[in-house]
Amino acid sequence: METRARTWVKAIGWQVLGIAVMTLLGVLVTGSVGAGGTLALASAGLGLITYVLYERLWARITWGRLPGPSGTGDI
Repeated sequence: METRARTWVKAIGWQVLGIAVMTLLGVLVTGSVGAGGTLALASAGLGLITYVLYERLWARITWGRLPGPSGTGDI
């Protein structure tokens, strides 16, 4: 299991990349940097929360993990 801080840092890094990609896509579709940026920020906010919840849920599931030093995990 990883710490909450690590989960948040991973999520924020992923979202920064996602914002850049979504802004570019929004600009290409709408022709407007403002509209593309707004779409990207709304998507990133929702995506960030969804990703963190998803990661924390999977952190509780032991299926498919190899045993570590603590001897936990399901093979």
